[in-house]
Amino acid sequence: MLDHIFLSVSDIERSIRFYEATLAPLGISARLDYNGKDGPPGHPDLKGFGANGRMFFWLREGVVEGKTVHVGFVANSKAEVEAAYAKAIDNGAIDNGAPGARLHYDPNYYAANVLDPDSYSIEFVYKNWQHPQ
Repeated sequence: MLDHIFLSVSDIERSIRFYEATLAPLGISARLDYNGKDGPPGHPDLKGFGANGRMFFWLREGVVEGKTVHVGFVANSKAEVEAAYAKAIDNGAIDNGAPGARLHYDPNYYAANVLDPDSYSIEFVYKNWQHPQ
Protein backbone atom coordinates (compact mmCIF):
# COMPACT_ATOMS: atom_id res chain seq x y z
CA MET A 1 0.00 0.00 0.00
CA LEU A 2 1.32 3.45 -0.86
CA ASP A 3 1.47 6.23 1.68
CA HIS A 4 2.28 9.10 -0.67
CA ILE A 5 3.70 10.14 -4.02
CA PHE A 6 5.59 13.29 -5.06
CA LEU A 7 5.03 14.47 -8.62
CA SER A 8 7.36 17.08 -10.13
CA VAL A 9 5.52 19.70 -12.19
CA SER A 10 6.70 22.54 -14.42
CA ASP A 11 4.20 25.18 -13.25
CA ILE A 12 3.12 24.66 -9.65
CA GLU A 13 0.23 27.15 -9.67
CA ARG A 14 -1.23 25.72 -12.88
CA SER A 15 -0.96 22.19 -11.50
CA ILE A 16 -2.57 23.16 -8.18
CA ARG A 17 -5.55 24.63 -10.07
CA PHE A 18 -5.77 21.55 -12.29
CA TYR A 19 -5.68 19.01 -9.46
CA GLU A 20 -7.98 21.00 -7.16
CA ALA A 21 -10.66 20.92 -9.86
CA THR A 22 -9.96 17.41 -11.13
CA LEU A 23 -9.73 15.58 -7.80
CA ALA A 24 -12.75 17.24 -6.14
CA PRO A 25 -15.30 14.87 -7.74
CA LEU A 26 -13.35 11.98 -6.16
CA GLY A 27 -13.65 13.50 -2.68
CA ILE A 28 -9.97 14.49 -2.66
CA SER A 29 -10.42 18.04 -1.46
CA ALA A 30 -8.07 18.51 1.49
CA ARG A 31 -5.05 20.74 0.75
CA LEU A 32 -1.84 21.33 2.65
CA ASP A 33 1.21 23.40 1.77
CA TYR A 34 4.50 22.19 3.23
CA ASN A 35 7.41 24.62 3.44
CA GLY A 36 10.60 22.77 2.49
CA LYS A 37 12.55 24.95 4.93
CA ASP A 38 10.87 22.96 7.72
CA GLY A 39 12.54 19.75 6.49
CA PRO A 40 16.13 18.65 6.07
CA PRO A 41 18.44 20.72 3.84
CA GLY A 42 17.31 20.69 0.22
CA HIS A 43 13.77 19.46 0.94
CA PRO A 44 11.34 20.85 -1.67
CA ASP A 45 8.23 22.87 -0.98
CA LEU A 46 5.24 20.57 -1.41
CA LYS A 47 1.60 21.12 -2.27
CA GLY A 48 -0.47 18.26 -0.86
CA PHE A 49 -3.86 16.79 -1.64
CA GLY A 50 -5.78 14.26 0.38
CA ALA A 51 -8.96 13.02 2.00
CA ASN A 52 -10.15 11.43 5.21
CA GLY A 53 -7.35 12.94 7.28
CA ARG A 54 -4.56 11.74 4.96
CA MET A 55 -2.41 13.72 2.59
CA PHE A 56 -1.11 11.34 -0.07
CA PHE A 57 -0.64 13.16 -3.38
CA TRP A 58 2.02 15.87 -3.41
CA LEU A 59 3.22 18.28 -6.09
CA ARG A 60 6.63 19.88 -6.21
CA GLU A 61 8.07 22.21 -8.79
CA GLY A 62 10.88 20.54 -10.70
CA VAL A 63 12.05 18.66 -13.74
CA VAL A 64 9.22 17.07 -15.68
CA GLU A 65 9.57 13.81 -17.53
CA GLY A 66 6.02 13.48 -18.84
CA LYS A 67 4.57 10.06 -19.56
CA THR A 68 7.08 8.51 -17.15
CA VAL A 69 4.47 8.46 -14.40
CA HIS A 70 1.02 6.90 -14.27
CA VAL A 71 -1.22 7.63 -11.27
CA GLY A 72 -4.56 5.89 -10.76
CA PHE A 73 -7.07 7.57 -8.43
CA VAL A 74 -9.87 5.57 -6.82
CA ALA A 75 -13.40 6.58 -7.73
CA ASN A 76 -16.40 5.37 -5.73
CA SER A 77 -18.70 5.09 -8.74
CA LYS A 78 -18.83 5.32 -12.50
CA ALA A 79 -20.34 8.80 -12.06
CA GLU A 80 -17.24 9.92 -10.13
CA VAL A 81 -15.01 8.60 -12.94
CA GLU A 82 -17.03 10.60 -15.46
CA ALA A 83 -17.08 13.76 -13.32
CA ALA A 84 -13.32 13.68 -12.69
CA TYR A 85 -12.64 13.07 -16.37
CA ALA A 86 -14.90 16.00 -17.36
CA LYS A 87 -13.22 18.32 -14.83
CA ALA A 88 -9.79 17.26 -16.07
CA ILE A 89 -10.71 17.96 -19.71
CA ASP A 90 -12.31 21.28 -18.73
CA ASN A 91 -9.08 22.23 -16.98
CA GLY A 92 -6.66 21.51 -19.80
CA ALA A 93 -6.09 17.75 -19.75
CA ILE A 94 -5.74 15.81 -22.98
CA ASP A 95 -8.00 12.81 -23.48
CA ASN A 96 -6.11 9.53 -23.17
CA GLY A 97 -9.12 7.21 -22.94
CA ALA A 98 -12.75 8.28 -22.46
CA PRO A 99 -14.78 6.84 -19.58
CA GLY A 100 -15.75 3.23 -20.14
CA ALA A 101 -15.11 -0.39 -19.26
CA ARG A 102 -11.53 -1.55 -19.62
CA LEU A 103 -12.36 -5.04 -20.80
CA HIS A 104 -8.69 -5.96 -21.22
CA TYR A 105 -8.49 -5.86 -17.40
CA ASP A 106 -11.95 -6.91 -16.27
CA PRO A 107 -15.56 -6.24 -17.36
CA ASN A 108 -16.11 -4.41 -14.07
CA TYR A 109 -13.04 -2.18 -14.38
CA TYR A 110 -14.46 1.24 -15.30
CA ALA A 111 -11.99 4.04 -15.92
CA ALA A 112 -11.06 7.20 -17.76
CA ASN A 113 -7.57 8.37 -18.68
CA VAL A 114 -6.10 11.80 -19.32
CA LEU A 115 -2.73 13.44 -19.71
CA ASP A 116 -2.30 16.27 -17.19
CA PRO A 117 -0.71 19.65 -18.10
CA ASP A 118 2.77 18.07 -17.86
CA SER A 119 1.72 14.98 -19.88
CA TYR A 120 1.62 12.65 -16.88
CA SER A 121 -0.82 9.78 -17.30
CA ILE A 122 -3.72 10.12 -14.86
CA GLU A 123 -6.46 7.51 -14.47
CA PHE A 124 -9.73 7.63 -12.55
CA VAL A 125 -10.80 4.07 -11.67
CA TYR A 126 -13.92 2.40 -10.33
CA LYS A 127 -13.65 -1.33 -9.63
CA ASN A 128 -16.98 -2.45 -8.22
CA TRP A 129 -15.45 -5.44 -6.43
CA GLN A 130 -13.45 -3.02 -4.27
CA HIS A 131 -16.58 -1.26 -3.06
CA PRO A 132 -18.83 -3.51 -0.96
CA GLN A 133 -22.49 -2.75 -1.49
